[in-house]
Amino acid sequence: MLLQQIINGITIGSTYALVAIGFTMIFGVLELTNFSNSSLYMFGAYITYLLYSIVGARFFLAFTISIVLTGVLGYGVDRFALRRLRKKRAPKLSGLITTLGMSMVIDNSVMVFFGTDSKSFTNFMDFGKFYVGNAVVTWTQVIILSVACILMITLSIIVYRTKIGKAMGAIAQNQDAARLMGINTNKVISFTFIVSGFLACVAGTMVAMYYRSIETSMGTSIGTKIFAAAILGGVGILPGAVVGGLVLGVVETMVSAYISTGYRDAISFTILILVLLIMPNGLFGKKAVNKV
Repeated sequence: MLLQQIINGITIGSTYALVAIGFTMIFGVLELTNFSNSSLYMFGAYITYLLYSIVGARFFLAFTISIVLTGVLGYGVDRFALRRLRKKRAPKLSGLITTLGMSMVIDNSVMVFFGTDSKSFTNFMDFGKFYVGNAVVTWTQVIILSVACILMITLSIIVYRTKIGKAMGAIAQNQDAARLMGINTNKVISFTFIVSGFLACVAGTMVAMYYRSIETSMGTSIGTKIFAAAILGGVGILPGAVVGGLVLGVVETMVSAYISTGYRDAISFTILILVLLIMPNGLFGKKAVNKV
């Protein structure tokens, strides 16, 4: 029973980690809390659902287009909502409120178009199951974990080993200095938002397949969890987002199995409060100032 819950927790925790990576990348570069990230998670799942109904049985085509469209929406949040604030050197609080407003726009647009009722989502990765001891492992879980691991490794390479990753670090240190060094700051920041949208779409679609349903409240639910995961690992720290997401997923599953499913969503708030009280900088974070 314990092994089963750990496997389930790691599976769902890996999707939390993906969205938390996008969240923490934006915070690391801009010191901005991006509330629209959770809405992109929900938007991506719904767009995959819509496109699949249009293109028929070609799921991977629908999924690919959905990833691109969600990335474009992520770009739009930065290009049309945040870039002007940066140009005017608006306070960071203005950016936070703007992303909150964009989140509400996305959420309500999806509600108007699709309605508020939950939708059945076909699991396109249901290839059976196998056993590890007494624990049941589905191929859906294996695929989710594999995709999550590949994306995490790829993102780590991009952030720590490539030119654009070094540019992100330079912008995080000092945006004006990075611009004077010849870095196209707007281009790098937009790239970060696009990647965040990609990750949100992948995570949202995989969770939809895992639970076989989507609903408009799924963005609100994931929002508090990715925030808790990022805080737990250390906001702005990529490995911290991964560890935070996995830990949150396992703890959440354990609470559901051994205490009550009613506390499933409340556990993220509990972890968030405890971390802020005991380790306000998270497991891997450093002392920071002037962050919103």
